[in-house]
Amino acid sequence: MSVGASHSRLLVKGGKVVNADQSFEADVYIENGIISQVGKNLSTPGGTKVVDATGKLVMPGGIDTHTHMQLPFMGTFAVDDFYTGTKAAISGGTTMIIDFVLDQKGVSLLEAYDKWKGWADPKVCCDYSFHVAVTWWSPQVSEELLELVTNRGVNSFKMFMAYKDVFMLGDADLYEVYKRCRDIGALAMMHAENGDVIAHEQKRMLDLGITGPEGHEMCRPEDVEAEATNRAVMIANRVNCPMYIVHVMSKASADVIVEARRRGNVVFGEPIAAGLGTDGTNYWHKCWRHAAGHVMGPPLRPDTTTPKYLMKLLASGDMECTGTDNCTFNGSQKALGKDNFAKIPNGVNGVEDRMSVIWEKGVASGILDENKFVAVTSTNAAKVFNIYPQKGVIAPGSDADIIVWDPNATRTISAKTHHQAVDFNIFEGMVCHGVTVCTISRGKVVYEDGRFTVSAGDGKYVPRKPFSNYVYDRVLKRREALKPVPVEREPYTGAVYKRKEEKPAPPASVNMHHTTSISSAGQHIESKLSPRAQNTSTKVLAPPGGRSQIQF
Repeated sequence: MSVGASHSRLLVKGGKVVNADQSFEADVYIENGIISQVGKNLSTPGGTKVVDATGKLVMPGGIDTHTHMQLPFMGTFAVDDFYTGTKAAISGGTTMIIDFVLDQKGVSLLEAYDKWKGWADPKVCCDYSFHVAVTWWSPQVSEELLELVTNRGVNSFKMFMAYKDVFMLGDADLYEVYKRCRDIGALAMMHAENGDVIAHEQKRMLDLGITGPEGHEMCRPEDVEAEATNRAVMIANRVNCPMYIVHVMSKASADVIVEARRRGNVVFGEPIAAGLGTDGTNYWHKCWRHAAGHVMGPPLRPDTTTPKYLMKLLASGDMECTGTDNCTFNGSQKALGKDNFAKIPNGVNGVEDRMSVIWEKGVASGILDENKFVAVTSTNAAKVFNIYPQKGVIAPGSDADIIVWDPNATRTISAKTHHQAVDFNIFEGMVCHGVTVCTISRGKVVYEDGRFTVSAGDGKYVPRKPFSNYVYDRVLKRREALKPVPVEREPYTGAVYKRKEEKPAPPASVNMHHTTSISSAGQHIESKLSPRAQNTSTKVLAPPGGRSQIQF
C-alpha cells in the first residue's frame, strides 16, 4: 500500500465491505474525510491514492464504549493517557473511544468536563467523546446535566453503586438522576455493585488474613454484582429511564439484564474485552504481580465458562455493545496494595486488543459471524450513543473511519510488543486470528502495516445529541402506554371509622400524683410518684399472663 497520509481523496479497492447488516464486494471512495461512494467500478478523480484491500475485509472502525485515559484514581494516575491510549487504539482497529469525565464528589461537572477536554484535545490520535459521571446530587448538578446535554454534546451519564464514600450514590439520589436523564433525553449508565456489602466484606477478608488479590474477588462475588444490577434496572424502570449497565462481568448480572429485556425494559448490557478474553482464576496465581495485574472492578470471574457465556449473549443480541474499561496501572502502582488488596488500583488494559480478542473468541470460534462482529464492536454503540450513521457504518455520507482487516493473519499479544504505556497485558501470550493492516480515521491513513502516520491532536471531539431514536423511541412510547391513571369510580358515601381521641393530660396544677416545686436556685424539682399513683397510672397492654381489659 502506498498512501499519502494527508491526502483528501482515497480509494479502498478490492476488498469485501462488512457492515452490521450485510457483506458485499465493493470499493470505497473517500473525499475530504467522508465516504462518497461505495460500489464497483467507481469513477474517481485523477491523483486519488489507493489502498489495496484485495483479499481483506473492509469494516467500520471500532468504537470502544468505555475507557479511562489518564484517570486520577486510588492515589495515582492511569499510565495510558489520551495520546498513548488512542495511538494504541488505532493500531488495534478502534477509531473512536468514549471516555469518562470522573471527578470527586462536590466538584462541578462543567469544570470537570473542561478539565478532561483540556487533557484530551491536544493528545488524541482518533475521535473521542465523553460520558460524564455523576458522583453527587444537588440542584446545581441537575442544571449542569442540562447544560452538558444542550451545549457540550454529552448524552450519557454514569453513576456508581460501589466505591462507598468516593463515587457511590444512594438509591434516593439515583432515582432523581434517572428522572433527570429521562427528561433531558440522556442515557443513564451504571457501575452495578453493592458498595455497602463490599465495604463489610473487604473488612471481613482482611480480618481473616486474606490480603492478596484473591480477596478482591472474594469480597465482591457474582451476587453482589447481580443484586445491584437488578436494583439499578428496577429503579430505572419505575421512572421509565433507559439504563446501560457497564462492564457486565458475570453470568448472574447478565441474566438479570436478559430477563429485564424480555420483560420489555429498555436496558443495555456491555461486556468488555477482559471479561470476554480471560477469567478470574488469575487472582489465585502464585505471582502477586500477575494476580494484581488483573484486579479491576467488578472483578473477573473464576467461573471459566463466563467468557463464552457472555460472547453467546452478544451473538444472540441480548448484549449489544463492547468496551474495555481500559484503565492501566504499572506494577509499582499496583504495589500500593501489596499488603492490602483493597488498595490495589483497579484497572486493566484492552483498548488495543479488544477487536482481535473478540474476533478470536467470537468469530474464529464460530460464535459470531463477521456482521455481528461489526455490530458489537461498532454499529450498536453508534446507535445507542446517537452517532449513527455518522459512525458505525460504511455508507455514503458517513465519516471515513475504516479498517482493513486480515482475517487470516495472526498475532501474539504481549506487553513486550503492544503500543500501550502499561508494563503488563492481561492477554499475554494469546494468539489471535484477525489483524488490522490499515486504519483510516476521517479519511486519513493513520496506521498502516505496523507504522503510524498520526500526530497527537489529530482526533476530534464528537458531540452527541440527546433522545437517540434507538433508545428513546421505546421510552417515549412507554411513557404513554404505561402512564399510571386513576380508576374512575363513584365516590364512597358510607360510614368512616372515627378513632377515639386520646384524653388530654390534666394540667400540672391539678395533677394529684405529680408535683413540681422550684428550689431557691430556680431549679425545677419533681417529686416521685407514690406507689398508689404508680399503680393507678399503669396500663398493661399485653402482660405475659394475658391481655389487659383496657379497651381502645
